[in-house]
Amino acid sequence: MKIRKLMARILLLGVALIPSQLLAQTNLPLSENLINFNSSRGETLLIESQARKDYIPLTLQFETQDNLAFCGVASMVMVLNALSTPAPKATEWVRYNRFTQDNVFDNPKTESVITKETVSRQGMTLQELGGLLKSYPLEVEVYHGDEVSLDGFRQRIVNNLKQEKNFVLVNYLRSSIGQERGGHISPIAAYHQESDRFLILDVSRYKYPPVWVKATDLWKATNTIDSTSKKTRGFVLISSQ
Repeated sequence: MKIRKLMARILLLGVALIPSQLLAQTNLPLSENLINFNSSRGETLLIESQARKDYIPLTLQFETQDNLAFCGVASMVMVLNALSTPAPKATEWVRYNRFTQDNVFDNPKTESVITKETVSRQGMTLQELGGLLKSYPLEVEVYHGDEVSLDGFRQRIVNNLKQEKNFVLVNYLRSSIGQERGGHISPIAAYHQESDRFLILDVSRYKYPPVWVKATDLWKATNTIDSTSKKTRGFVLISSQ
């Protein structure tokens, strides 16, 4: 019990020290089915979570998307940096190597998947997200929403969140979970078993805070049709090779 209390205190310290941009000012209200992470209830769910290995690595590398279409790009950059994937030099920091939402497209292999200009206009599909990730030395598993049951969805993601050095990006329809409005991509950072909720670290920080969403709602939100690909959305599991 003492060890558990100590771990809770350490995690609370981590909550207190999370990057300011993660809890930046937001402009849209949350629907009642979502729990704001920046609340006493939201913090308690994280402390009680037994599947949160991704939380600290992701918050340390948190990115706010550079434009309205770059949710997938920001999510990719977080994962690439969290996995310490060999990165190109970042012109912003002169001699230092780090992935940014700009230089992530410097890899020639990304051109065969989708160009930066196209993403800037229309975002990316689940399959394109997987293809861009595969252009780097990563193990990537892409799952469409109509390919997995609710139990399979929950089990695959929870198993990932209980392990270090692998991550989950989810592609879902915002309106299905009570947000505005279209398709979106962000990382999942934790799971709370008793409430059956996942914590989404929303990369559109100007719009919504991180939220706890019910597994059923998120699964349904992935089982929606992307108007570009004509396929369902879904999720991607990523680890180093």
